[in-house]
Amino acid sequence: MTLALFDLDNTLLGGDSDHAWGEFLISQGLVDAEHYQQANDQFYRDYQAGTLNIHTYLAFALKPLTRFSQSQLTDLHRSFMDSHITPLLQPKARSLIEHHRAQGHTLMIITATNRFITAPIAERFGVPHLLATEPEVIENRYTGKIVGTPCFQEGKVVRLRQWLESSGHSLYGSYFYSDSANDLPLLELVDNPVAVDPDERLRAWAEQRGAPVVSLRS
Repeated sequence: MTLALFDLDNTLLGGDSDHAWGEFLISQGLVDAEHYQQANDQFYRDYQAGTLNIHTYLAFALKPLTRFSQSQLTDLHRSFMDSHITPLLQPKARSLIEHHRAQGHTLMIITATNRFITAPIAERFGVPHLLATEPEVIENRYTGKIVGTPCFQEGKVVRLRQWLESSGHSLYGSYFYSDSANDLPLLELVDNPVAVDPDERLRAWAEQRGAPVVSLRS
């Protein structure tokens, strides 16, 4: 079956869920506002510039999860979805997903953002498969560490190849939609790369390659 792969942040969503989670924590008074805001914004700028140290960022981003029980985190995420994610949902993104679903394609979101943040968002979109950075959980508590390879840059290719080997799928005829040059390793691997509201580096790559450039912004 044909794979239809979707980046999440600034592709299906009209914003970045990882950065938005930081904004949510600040709004709830759960972190030191000034320090966390500065760090959260700087990491986001590093991501946009293609210079993010993913391990340093994950240590920062996952640390707040260690302070709460699973039930507390479930409640927090529910509020987060209502206040920060629902406004980022894009009708054109849902239409694109349904276009591929109607063709019988296998749908997957593949994202650097961790599974705690992204699993409920993938469920909201009705996308059954999710590859995301995996936070470590021991005795039902987040440890602040990760399991396996971060699903970032070349790590997306590593994680997808692992999934392909275990699932029996192939990349024949595959699609991948992304906004970011961070995803060039995977965009160069699929048969049908599509740049979605791309950053400058990805737009230049798409124009040089002749890949489609589309917008999902309303």
